[in-house]
Amino acid sequence: MKNKLRSSFNSRQYMVSSDFEVFYYSDKDFKTLSPHAHDYYECYLFIEGDITMEIFAGGTVHKQKMSPGDLMLVPPGIMHHAVMDDPSRNYRRFVFWISRDCCESLTQESIDYMYLIQKAEAFHKYIYHLPPAQFHQVESRFLRLLEEISSERYGSDAARHLCLCDLILTINRVIYDEEHKESGQDELSLFQNILSYVENNLEDVLSLEDIAGKFYVSKYYVAHLFKDTLGISLHQYIIKKRLDECRNAITSGESITSSYERFGFRDYSSFFKAFRKEYGMSPKEYQSLYGRGPSQ
Repeated sequence: MKNKLRSSFNSRQYMVSSDFEVFYYSDKDFKTLSPHAHDYYECYLFIEGDITMEIFAGGTVHKQKMSPGDLMLVPPGIMHHAVMDDPSRNYRRFVFWISRDCCESLTQESIDYMYLIQKAEAFHKYIYHLPPAQFHQVESRFLRLLEEISSERYGSDAARHLCLCDLILTINRVIYDEEHKESGQDELSLFQNILSYVENNLEDVLSLEDIAGKFYVSKYYVAHLFKDTLGISLHQYIIKKRLDECRNAITSGESITSSYERFGFRDYSSFFKAFRKEYGMSPKEYQSLYGRGPSQ
């Protein structure tokens, strides 16, 4: 099956498609390409060969001898190339290119698609090793996408999009799962520190970007952390904490107006909707039932 999906190597280093392109290459006597960069993202799954990958980023040359199952993701503008240590060896790999616009569109669907991209851009982490089971999961997604691209069956456009999303999500998931088996305690500590920071600064501006910058991590990493740990977004958590503080304030005698303004709600309408959704009644009704003091 793989041979039917094999692509003849094309030395062009630019995309023809506006969204993505995917290739399965198998070559002998492959000549080392000069270091090059793209204006799109490149994902590369190494299957077989004798090569060293060189990536030029941050004033450093990152060199890694590639092993079967190694996965590389390189963002736009990052110089890289594969050095053929033994060109006589068969060189097999999957190559996947995806445009910035396509990535942006997928981000609107879910930030889950962007985990490795953000790791590459924020932490200069480009290469991962997939254990055999995870390698075969990713390989099967590559083959499925290639099969769908080569067919002209009914609904092929929709099926290609589904296969694209499945490939990207699988790549991100297997790496995320592998990393978080080992880094659970560090992640828990970071999560607890962020919770403490949020609770101590509810009266200040608390954006995802600001909090990520405070702790020197990617905003997508923080977003995943909250979604995976609490099942809600950071924004939703902040709203819940602010509503809780407003509830405590108005039942202790503070006016509704001063409490929602103090805890960062833009206006009474947005505060009213959030409060009613959380507690099943309006702020005035809640204060009348449980509190004391003025209502406005």
